Amino acid sequence: MNIILLSGGSGRRLWPLSNEVRSKQFIKVFKSPSGEPESMVQRVYRQIVSVIPDADVTIASSKRQLSSIKNQLGENVSVSPEPARRDTFAAIVLALSYLTDVKKVSPDEPVIICPVDPYVEDDYFRALVSLEKLVREKEGICLLGINPTFPTAKYGYIVPVDKEEVSRVSYFKEKPSEEDAKQLIEKGALWNGGVFGVRPGYILKIAEKLIGYKSYEDLLARYETVESVSFDIAVLEKENNIRVLRFSGEWKDVGTWNTMAETMDSASFGNVVFGGECVNTTAVNDLDIPVICMGLKDVIVAAGPDGILVSDKHQSSYIKPVVDAVSGDVRYSEKSWGSFKVIDSTEKSLTIKVTLLPGHHMYYHSHERRDEVWTVVEGEGICIIDGDRRTVGPGDVIDLPAGCKHTIIAQTRLELIEVQTGSEISVSDKIKYEYDF
Repeated sequence: MNIILLSGGSGRRLWPLSNEVRSKQFIKVFKSPSGEPESMVQRVYRQIVSVIPDADVTIASSKRQLSSIKNQLGENVSVSPEPARRDTFAAIVLALSYLTDVKKVSPDEPVIICPVDPYVEDDYFRALVSLEKLVREKEGICLLGINPTFPTAKYGYIVPVDKEEVSRVSYFKEKPSEEDAKQLIEKGALWNGGVFGVRPGYILKIAEKLIGYKSYEDLLARYETVESVSFDIAVLEKENNIRVLRFSGEWKDVGTWNTMAETMDSASFGNVVFGGECVNTTAVNDLDIPVICMGLKDVIVAAGPDGILVSDKHQSSYIKPVVDAVSGDVRYSEKSWGSFKVIDSTEKSLTIKVTLLPGHHMYYHSHERRDEVWTVVEGEGICIIDGDRRTVGPGDVIDLPAGCKHTIIAQTRLELIEVQTGSEISVSDKIKYEYDF
């Protein structure tokens, strides 16, 4: 069974834990069955592997998310990265082309496409198996519609021709008013959770007419020129041959702190202390210092390297324009090799905590306009400076003057503090070199 997980967007509504690099699906606020912190993408991937052991999963993501995906799911996970953001139509076409041209999936083999970040239980994935069977039996596009539990203006609606378990789709309604949503639900309308099944050849024929590309490599090369449009607008709203399968299980779109709070296992995550009487209050702390909450009601508190949010739960859903106005440089990011966190910054210095995973290393590189000093805090590794290798461990201090070529290889989990000083502290001041690690 082939599944494409759509992992797009920056998730700015979950600031300060999400940003342009660290999207909402990578925030670890859930707990795995073993009690370890777990992100949305880890939770969904784990559920798929558990319920559908033979599933072949490919993640369609932005290029900037590639490191976070590899960090959380491992180096061997299949990924179709977008060179640039072009909305869901282009991302889906690119992923389907990747499946048929690179992974050699038959154009007639059903593929299930769904978001990477819903909060669901195992019955959702069993419904995906039923959806795949429906695709094998029927031509066209098959959707999974969510039975709504209340009228809301936050979701789009699928309006079927009847209330049968499998129905033809009459039309779509994008985010109606609550009053209109009530009327739609009375007609048997379903929430559009962005889940559908297709045979790749069916969609790729449509895409070839709209885009005019010849192959996966051709599409990849000209991807930045492709129109940015959603799959719903480009395909679904123009198709007549669409069916929908009803799903009545639990489903939540975790897109805001308010909905995130509803899905968390407890009222707090991280180093949080509740004092006094806190009612319906959720606190998430991603920092190394304690957060104390006292006498709060209906409040979200979120603390991370990029900032601190204190908000009424309902108002937290409208954070995006405020964040767009105040957010600055990203101060935390996960990479395939580990992570980094900005500890302090001035006009002429930057202090970063770097964590390298066992067996990983930095690029062999140099800087022209800054010096660096590394202080190893934890772990063992091999430092290479202008070709000379030395073993390093806790307490070792390594001076790296401007111009020297350097890298470090983690033999165990390795933490170090990097202090950059110079006339210009910039990510562009880096020259990479080949090195036989």
